[in-house]
Amino acid sequence: MAKFMISGFADEIDADFETQLKGLQALGIDFIEVRGVNGKNISILSHKEIVEVKHRLAHYGIKVSSIGSPIGKISISEDFGAHLDMAKRIFETANTLNSPFVRIFSFYMPEGSDPALYRNEVIERVGAILEAAEGSGLTILHENEKDIYGDSPERCLDLMEACRSPHFASAFDPANFVQCGCEVYPAAFELLEPYIRYVHIKDALDDGSNVPAGMGDGRVEDVLRSLKAGGYEGFLSLEPHLGSFQGLAELEQAPLTDTLEASGLHTFRLAHSSLISILNNI
Repeated sequence: MAKFMISGFADEIDADFETQLKGLQALGIDFIEVRGVNGKNISILSHKEIVEVKHRLAHYGIKVSSIGSPIGKISISEDFGAHLDMAKRIFETANTLNSPFVRIFSFYMPEGSDPALYRNEVIERVGAILEAAEGSGLTILHENEKDIYGDSPERCLDLMEACRSPHFASAFDPANFVQCGCEVYPAAFELLEPYIRYVHIKDALDDGSNVPAGMGDGRVEDVLRSLKAGGYEGFLSLEPHLGSFQGLAELEQAPLTDTLEASGLHTFRLAHSSLISILNNI
């Protein structure tokens, strides 16, 4: 029997971590995908700050579904040594916060270049990241992101097969596929379904703009309906991008922050209610 557990990137509610947790609590959400904490990315928090995060989570009764890390969100031409050191620190953070998953990316490609030219380097780097996580008990999730090697369903599948591991899986993001001009359902979904262990609830129109789940071209309801039929047991993590929030400029290469109103609990509530409506339908 399928089991959907709702989580979310609560830094889209507010930069303040306590406000994030209060917002999740108000919506009855028991999990968080930690990314921004008090205006800082999770990757740069000190050990003392991580321990405080753990205490705040326990106080509000909220558990971590995944670390929304920036691992692999650099150009393939940038230095990898320091980046791998950061990844190792994030794995320690994940274990401190009892997170089962860490989200990664597969490196930005030089603009206008053929990703195939960088395949071997990408596979080598992702392999090194997976090797660094060995023995940690963590599952590493690759997110399909715009302009990285794994932005198309075919290259995501290539990564899954080339770096095959029981601790490497796909974080499926419908909106990102839409924004890359890829058919989400059935094409991308059927190609990656065997590897999907996590889903980002984000939807988009074919002009690239983000909309509440079910209102775009990401076929979110069809994806979730098929996952349910397949007995999926895992997280649905709200990443609405329905407004501007602190840290968005670092996440999106396009300058969106000037065109969006501020996000907050109101936009997160809309994203949550849209997901609940889909779940009720199926």
